Amino acid sequence: MTTPLQVTARLRTPVTGSDHVRGAADAPVTIVEYGDFQCHYCGAAYPNLTELLRQREGTVRLVYRYFPIANVHPYAESAAEAAEAAGVRGRFWEMHDWLYEHQDQLDPVHLSLGVEQLGMPPDDIDAEVERHAHADRVRRDFVGGIRSGVNGTPTLFVNDARHDGGYALPDLLAAVDAAADT
Repeated sequence: MTTPLQVTARLRTPVTGSDHVRGAADAPVTIVEYGDFQCHYCGAAYPNLTELLRQREGTVRLVYRYFPIANVHPYAESAAEAAEAAGVRGRFWEMHDWLYEHQDQLDPVHLSLGVEQLGMPPDDIDAEVERHAHADRVRRDFVGGIRSGVNGTPTLFVNDARHDGGYALPDLLAAVDAAADT
């Protein structure tokens, strides 16, 4: 009798200085999220990840990577490109939060209004999104996700190992605490 081989998916693209990181650089636990701004499951995970960072400040950092599933979410790629446009201006996390807090308003008109609400130049960012100035970055994250076994969103990796547990706050706290103890 043989036992089926169980393989834990691993993060294949290491975290670098070009990643969007929230939390202490020297935190013992790193969560890498592959997300889609139009995905309702990502939207449900967003407040839990925010609270996790608050409750485990200094213990965990969050890395966000783009994984827009464009065939299901028509505004996901433009939202990712707008977030990256904000990122080159040092405002990624503000845009990230706005996008998740306004998931039902990701069409071009509302997206432009959101950029303006955050005090960024809407005409400049609209032009960058229109000409896909940041598409290579979004594609690089997406390909890194594919290489790491991402097949849906959100997908989380805790210290490079895929987290296949839930996205409720107690599940995330338990995963971080277990990773911090190892």
